[in-house]
Amino acid sequence: MVKRCDWAAKEPNLSYHDKEWGRPEHDDQKLFEFLILEGAQAGLSWVTILKRRQGYLKAFSNFNANKVAKYNQKQIEKLLQDESIIRNRLKINSAINNAKQFLKVQEEFGTFDKYIWSFVDHKPIKNKFKKLSDLPASTLISETMSKDLKKRGFNFVGPTICYALMQATGMVNDHTSGCFRYQK
Repeated sequence: MVKRCDWAAKEPNLSYHDKEWGRPEHDDQKLFEFLILEGAQAGLSWVTILKRRQGYLKAFSNFNANKVAKYNQKQIEKLLQDESIIRNRLKINSAINNAKQFLKVQEEFGTFDKYIWSFVDHKPIKNKFKKLSDLPASTLISETMSKDLKKRGFNFVGPTICYALMQATGMVNDHTSGCFRYQK
């Protein structure tokens, strides 16, 4: 039997854990997706967002930041009626705002990947946690990232959201030491 992190006991967490979580991600469109999804998750369980992931994909133009940045009030009102996503005005407005800021970062750094991975010196941090309760909610790096993102105009990017983004995109490898995805 394959041993996994405790939180990945059943679907949709199982597939997400096995195929995505903790794997280094460098594609800007995927990084934008996780930025939006992590912001949407604030105050909710991750499984709630995973179950709506396809809804988000459709609602936010396949996570095309160029398109999302141009969403207008009519599109916002339509999103507020879309039951396939979390219908929270602040989170929807945040996704649109963050798309605009994301494009500015791409313009400044060439890619969002170059910018965001600079917080970990462009290589994953490999942690050695034994159990889920050992994992931090945030770190000094996620606090620094949060401050910089906020300074650049992003929102829904607190230190806990930033740490979750780091975990999701493989900037940190927080698979517990007994998990088959753990790497020494």
